[in-house]
This record gives sequence, C-alpha cells and structure tokens, in this order.
Amino acid sequence: MAGKTSTDGTHPRSRPEYIPNHIPDPSYVRILDTTLRDGEQSPGAAMTSDQKLGIARQLVKLGVDIIDAGFPSASQEDFNAQEVGNDCDADGYVPVIAALCRCNEKDITTAWEAVRYAKKPRLIPFIATSSIHMEYKLNKTKEEVLQIAIDMVKFTRSLGCDDIEFGVEDAARMTAVG
Repeated sequence: MAGKTSTDGTHPRSRPEYIPNHIPDPSYVRILDTTLRDGEQSPGAAMTSDQKLGIARQLVKLGVDIIDAGFPSASQEDFNAQEVGNDCDADGYVPVIAALCRCNEKDITTAWEAVRYAKKPRLIPFIATSSIHMEYKLNKTKEEVLQIAIDMVKFTRSLGCDDIEFGVEDAARMTAVG
C-alpha cells in the first residue's frame, strides 16, 4: 500500500506530512499515478467521467500519494476528476490532485479551475524543449522557451498555486537550455 511502508518488514509506518517539493522522510517513496491521463493514450481506451471517478476512488483506497487527474483543457471529464481530492480518511490522508497544462495562460487557468478546490492541488505546466520541437512545433528559440517557462511558472504561482511540477516535453532529445 502506498503511504504505508515498513523499515524492517514487521510494522507499518505512517506516511510523512505532505510538503510540496519536499519529502521529510528520505526513505519514503511518494507514488504518483498517471492512469487517468496516460490510460487513455491507447486507441480505444477512452473512459467516461464515471469510469475515471471510479478509478480515482480506487487509487485513493490504494493510498496513492498523487493522482494526475488529466489534461483539463482537453476534456471536461478531466476537468471534473478532482472530486476525490477532498475527503480525508481517518489518518488525515487525502491525495494530491494534479492537472497537466501547456505553458500558456488559458491552459494554466483552466487546469487551476479544475483542481483549485482539492485540499492539495498541483499543476503540471509543460513545454516542448527538444531542438526539433522548439524549432518546428513552437517556432521558438531556446531563450524564448526558457522565458515562457519562467513566465508561466510565475503566472501559475500568481493564481495561488504553490505546488508546481514543471514538465518538459520530448526531454530525451533536449539540449542544454541557457
């Protein structure tokens, strides 16, 4: 079970307090599940809003630390998936509810509206960073992409989001920026 670990295999240990960008217990592994977003990437694998909510509830039962609820700008079902991020269990556990968004104000605002009422909301703004994507997809220089990233993280914070997981698209082909 995520969140319950054992140092010697004989007794469970409770999960450490959730602090964005910090795990107070160095032996704790935080589990992030992307089923609700990545689970639909295969042809024919679309899920209804009720199916996504059912999966999210099961992830909560498993004790998953962070649930990537999806890409709210792309789907109203993803916009509604944050519902499970409000009910604490007897131990005070409630998962972080994360939403993916492109590095533009419209996507970030939509994603924030989708998760902002969860007890522990997180946004995952991302931008393409490989040379081929910067040149042919974004038509931007490295410097422009870096500035967009900085500006959009600042914008995300200005909305009131204090848990940001910045993402890079096509990072395997990325060259140094800056």
